[in-house]
Amino acid sequence: MDAVDDEVLFVGTAEAEHVEMYLKAIWHIKERNEPVKISTIAKMLNVRQPSVVQMLKKLNGQNLVNYNKAGVSLTESGEQVGSGMMRNSRLLEVLMDSALKVEIDEEMVCGIEHHMNQQFTDALCTMLKHPRKCPHGHAIPRGTCCTD
Repeated sequence: MDAVDDEVLFVGTAEAEHVEMYLKAIWHIKERNEPVKISTIAKMLNVRQPSVVQMLKKLNGQNLVNYNKAGVSLTESGEQVGSGMMRNSRLLEVLMDSALKVEIDEEMVCGIEHHMNQQFTDALCTMLKHPRKCPHGHAIPRGTCCTD
């Protein structure tokens, strides 16, 4: 058996990652108690406003956001995804800063956060002793592993 035969390679799912980034951005804007505006999302994600409108319509159809003339809000499902993505990235920042003692690399965090399942996230959270804040001082959404 060749060494290549026992390794599995995965092709990234860019579409799913785009969806997660939009939901994370909306969640983050909401966390800052700011109105969720198309222009704010566009600036945060470095995309054009028509792209944001197109994605919001798609997310609305998938029942991840409520998007209409009144504005943008996350549905319960969208809230779970956005919160989960933020939890993943903030736990990774704690890992890099506190445990590994390396400089936080946001590009690396963004690459990894999309591939974390709940089992991995909960194990990381437990290993880090359930941190409440990331190195930037933002609250880390609690997980099922976090008991008070």
